Amino acid sequence: MELDIVDTETSDKESAAGKISLSDIVFGAAFNEALVHQVVVAYLATARQGSRKQKNRADVAGGGKKPWRQKGTGSARAGTRSSPIWRSGGVTFAAEPQDHRQKVNKKMYRAALRCILSQLVRQQRLFVVNELAIAEPKTRQLLQLLSPLAVSRALLVVDEITQHLHLAARNVVTVQAINVASIDPVSLVNCKQLVITVAALKKLEERLG
Repeated sequence: MELDIVDTETSDKESAAGKISLSDIVFGAAFNEALVHQVVVAYLATARQGSRKQKNRADVAGGGKKPWRQKGTGSARAGTRSSPIWRSGGVTFAAEPQDHRQKVNKKMYRAALRCILSQLVRQQRLFVVNELAIAEPKTRQLLQLLSPLAVSRALLVVDEITQHLHLAARNVVTVQAINVASIDPVSLVNCKQLVITVAALKKLEERLG
């Protein structure tokens, strides 16, 4: 399988700066919707903090002494001030910290990435460029660099992200720039176009091949 390398120095999206051969193992996999869904859900679940905490009646300070005697006061019986029915008492069904992580083995994770990447190639939403380099951390320069691609919601993947590219991309809400080691299934699913450099593509094939 071969794909054109887009020439970012011209304003023509169809102009190519050469061709690159893609690995059929990484970019020719059949799409498995159930696998992709499972991996994406597990990734999002693992990102949850799960740190919510409320005090139950055992956690509330005090409550050791009976507020008043059992009989003769005219008031209802009370055994502790930490009862949930009292003001400043404990919560009946108090929230506890939870671990929301879901286990996904490496083989499934890599297979899901291959499914998504292959689908991007089939839908012509993956663009390969020689490099994504700008001279200054200017958003204008980045937009000029991406203008031949006519991308709307793009994920830029480079071998090693530079400070200039990071600063220029963070001002554009529809553009996200990451290095190839940080690529994840959620970012791939959320992007409309994937723009990747040749060096990052080779590393990605080594990682998923």
